Amino acid sequence: MAASAGPEIERLISLLSKLPGLGPRSARRAALALLKRRDQLLVPLNEALTLAAERVRTCSVCGSLDTQDPCAICSDESRDGALICVVEEVGALWAMERAVAFRGRYHVLGGLLSALDGVGPDALKIGPLVNRAQAEAIREVILALPATVDGQTTAHYLAERLAGAGVAVTMLARGVPVGGELDWLDDGTINQAMRARRPA
Repeated sequence: MAASAGPEIERLISLLSKLPGLGPRSARRAALALLKRRDQLLVPLNEALTLAAERVRTCSVCGSLDTQDPCAICSDESRDGALICVVEEVGALWAMERAVAFRGRYHVLGGLLSALDGVGPDALKIGPLVNRAQAEAIREVILALPATVDGQTTAHYLAERLAGAGVAVTMLARGVPVGGELDWLDDGTINQAMRARRPA
């Protein structure tokens, strides 16, 4: 950082650079944009951050983020309470909601099992998921986890843990994306799509 910038600006840049997708250069550009447009960006952003810090909490049922507990999704009586969609993080829940493809309830694990990173079952919200599947009238648990080694390991572990709960355990289909061309796809995606083929 240039010596002419004060400690307040340096701290702003340092904090912005800790956000996902923002490195030091992007953080400097973002800080400059905020400071140049204080009334339109910086002041409203400060207010939004303050309100979020004060009001947003983690849902005690599913682990989502909301200003109420239980969250709006868990409180919505029009949703199918017999379906639970398991996701890694809240961002995946938001993606599912954006797609408007699921009208059940969710369970946020808070990460994935990873031997390399030292993340074991106790670090995730697996126990509460099993308790929900056993205590509530659940008919299906959908594992919407990433198609990575850690995602597949976590899905396999969850399927074993839920085996005695008397619920159907399913996974999202994997394969050719909408609008995808075969010559642009990796071998793993093509193989998975071939294994998951269905009647036309």
